[in-house]
Amino acid sequence: MPVKNLLEDRSPVRRKHATTHLLITVLCFAFSVTATRVFLNLTGFPQIGGGNLHIAHVLWGGLFLFIASLLPLIWVNPWALNLSALLSGLGVGLFIDEVGKFITSTNNYFYPSAAPIIYAFFLLTVLVFVQVKHKKEVNSRELMYGILEDFAEVLDHDLSKVEYDRLINELNVVIRDNEEVQLVTLARNLQEYLKSRQNALVEHHPDLLERIAETWRKFINKWLTRKRFQVVLIVGLLIWAGWAISSQTVMFLTTHNGEKLEQLVQQFMAAELIRNSSGMNAFEAQILMEGAMGIAALVAVVLFLLKKDRPATWIGIIDLVFTLVVVNLITFYFDQFSTIAFAAFQFPLLVLLIYYKRKFLDRKSNS
Repeated sequence: MPVKNLLEDRSPVRRKHATTHLLITVLCFAFSVTATRVFLNLTGFPQIGGGNLHIAHVLWGGLFLFIASLLPLIWVNPWALNLSALLSGLGVGLFIDEVGKFITSTNNYFYPSAAPIIYAFFLLTVLVFVQVKHKKEVNSRELMYGILEDFAEVLDHDLSKVEYDRLINELNVVIRDNEEVQLVTLARNLQEYLKSRQNALVEHHPDLLERIAETWRKFINKWLTRKRFQVVLIVGLLIWAGWAISSQTVMFLTTHNGEKLEQLVQQFMAAELIRNSSGMNAFEAQILMEGAMGIAALVAVVLFLLKKDRPATWIGIIDLVFTLVVVNLITFYFDQFSTIAFAAFQFPLLVLLIYYKRKFLDRKSNS
């Protein structure tokens, strides 16, 4: 076999349900870090153990990660991957939450750079999810991988009419587009086997993510007309703009008041957020950037009101992407984990803007 064909045959193939598994991981990651910090703050940072013994939650994170790695190695069932995704998200959240102890000689859990590191790592995970979610054309080999993966439903006697129709259609594509006789023969045989089991089909029971997606689609189609969607976006952008402009205006005025500035610098130095007065430059840059993003959000609101949806949507998307990727990294350094609440508001607002763009503005969706 030529080297080129060998490499093509052994090239990596993306799992058919990789998007679902990664979404579970991302959500559990965010939940794990947030819940851990909230729990520790509410309970006064309790310790498991006594004397010299302290069982830190990083150990539980490591345990979850180890179990998550073992599950798909031992079991091939679909539930093993879902459980692995869940435990890996919880595990990495518990693990990385203690990064401050790993990067300081004093084992400082509250080290200021810890929060930005955790947030940056989360953003990288989200970026991986976005890349995997991005649809690309699949060849017959990759399609066949997915078909064989879904055949687990047949072996578990859990194949529904929805899954049956999907498998039949995918096998038709393999048969139609492939020139390899053996692969076409395999596809035909699988198709005949499926047709022989039509009487054994079961009622389709959508999983939790499917139910959420279906509920969301029904809600969007029934209640969120274009005008109502615009109102939701305008209100969301106004809330974000109002907070950013008002809070940063207060902080900007504070930094230009000699007495208040001295108090603020002393507080930051006591918390080891800055080492000298020149360290305030980063804080002032954060104030200016967040204030600018608030103004940009306000501009997007005005454009929406002027019926200029396309530029309004693009400005809102760019505003929130820059805020989430750049501004929040600095904000996490100074405000630590209180910024989670704002990020939790900004992420859904960004998703809604992207969804609005695709549903109402993109030419393909309107054609």
